[in-house]
Amino acid sequence: MPFFFSRQLTPVIIYKSREGLWGDQTLFCSNAITLSCTKLDIGSRSLKVGGLGDVVTGLGKALQKRGHLVEIVLPKYDCMQYDRVHNLRVLDVVVESYFDGKLYKNKIWVGTVEGLPVYFIEPQHPDKFFCRGQFYGEHDDFRRFLFFSRAALELLLQSGKKPDIIHCHDWQTAFVAPLYWDLYAPKGLNSARICFTCHNFEYQGTAPASELASCGLDVHQLNRPDRMQDNSAHDRVNPVKGAVVFSNIVTTVSPTYAQEVRTAEQEKFQISLGVGGRGLHSTLSFHSKKFVGILNGIDVDAWNPAADTFLKVQYNANDLHGKTENKIALRKFLGLSNVDVRQPMAPHSSCVKLSAWKYHEHSFISKSTRDHMVGCITRLVPQKGVHLIRHAIYRTLELGGQFVLLGSSPVAHIQREFEGIANHFVNHDHIRLILKYDESLSHSIFAASDFFIIPSIFEPCGLTQMIAMRYGSIPIARKTGGLNDCVFDVDDDTVPLQFRNGFTFLTPDEHGVNSALDRAFNYYRNNAEVWQQLVQKDMNIDFSWESSAEQYEELYLKSVARARAAASRA
Repeated sequence: MPFFFSRQLTPVIIYKSREGLWGDQTLFCSNAITLSCTKLDIGSRSLKVGGLGDVVTGLGKALQKRGHLVEIVLPKYDCMQYDRVHNLRVLDVVVESYFDGKLYKNKIWVGTVEGLPVYFIEPQHPDKFFCRGQFYGEHDDFRRFLFFSRAALELLLQSGKKPDIIHCHDWQTAFVAPLYWDLYAPKGLNSARICFTCHNFEYQGTAPASELASCGLDVHQLNRPDRMQDNSAHDRVNPVKGAVVFSNIVTTVSPTYAQEVRTAEQEKFQISLGVGGRGLHSTLSFHSKKFVGILNGIDVDAWNPAADTFLKVQYNANDLHGKTENKIALRKFLGLSNVDVRQPMAPHSSCVKLSAWKYHEHSFISKSTRDHMVGCITRLVPQKGVHLIRHAIYRTLELGGQFVLLGSSPVAHIQREFEGIANHFVNHDHIRLILKYDESLSHSIFAASDFFIIPSIFEPCGLTQMIAMRYGSIPIARKTGGLNDCVFDVDDDTVPLQFRNGFTFLTPDEHGVNSALDRAFNYYRNNAEVWQQLVQKDMNIDFSWESSAEQYEELYLKSVARARAAASRA
């Protein structure tokens, strides 16, 4: 499954198993198989490479609690930490799958991750598709995941499994949908409905149409406008489009994002923001009856300030003293000051180069103690609004607060820019940039921060705003995607008072950031009792997977019921 701070890997989920070499497992009311090429959330969160791992394990465990059998199928990457997979063993079977006109053997491994059965497919292919030392970013990713998708279906067919739902995630397993209906349903693997979830429509995996032939699909039949042909390049196929067309259920990770991706990118401004479906808006609109946005949840056991062993002091909504203690501990660990030493302010505009900074004698913060801490934990990529994060650092300093950033960038020039900022503030009393990912430190920052800023240009769902609220850190977020579905401004009179839980802004510019930060700081300073009530309210919001799992369960059951009704009429 996927992990934080990188693009997602992809899973497949299954619901049903039969006795035999594949294991003697009790059948529940429904069975689902999740197909994914993402890394699973195996124990320590330091293993994550993206939010998808949280989704697959989180949703899988929630469905399992509701009485369903959930199994997961993944590639056997050579860079996973298999010591964290319980009872990992290779099965005494070999699954052969077709590719490039030949049959290739696949070793099948099975183990348990957080109570979920997981199958790992290890191809015996000379190209060593999943022995590359990394999950994705290879020149032949299209071929790697095309091979995996067919091998996964071959595993289901040869094991005799009869799943009710096959749930695929992102473009890497989007091939499963056309493969299932064109090649495997005619072979008898026809019990399942296909659910496809796209976590980010920016990544669609397009490739020359001819490459589809490697797995036995009919290129001529599929490279058509109403099937897999890319909407922008007619000599290319689009796996995500194919999954949208061929799946029975199509979901994305928040209701607002589901609306945004049906929007045409007609304006240059919209394109620059990543608004719209990246060329798929017309396809998604055509298939809108089976397309829905469901907000992700978080693992409330792993993210629980009352039991978090990473924290110096555990705390809860009824006893917030521990939050203050964690702030003091983080300041000490990072070398930040607890007392203002009349630090001169930075210039107002974050666009000014560091070398051009000029301090002024009158630019001092009058408040004796800097109580306000703004946290930010993110991948430093354009989607996350890096220019707004940079500006927020300086604006926070002007307002008399402290700013802690944890994260890194895969984009070289962005990483260099933030390294320059980090070096400038290396011994600063109120600013600290840690340009890496540190699991323990992330928990400490969530616990210590008063505010948590997420100025994303677009955000399909986002998990950090949910985690922040769980830890009593009030979100400052741009109104987009999943942020718009779970952060509601304290000053928005159109929202019932009990749902207002943070500070939002719409325009992705410095003025928008300033407006939200200024209001947040004033709110914090002006009424301690009201502030504490807001913190307590946010900590008590239920961001668990229960609601999301209930919505998925309803989609699954309706789809299966429709299929059975159609079969009975035939």
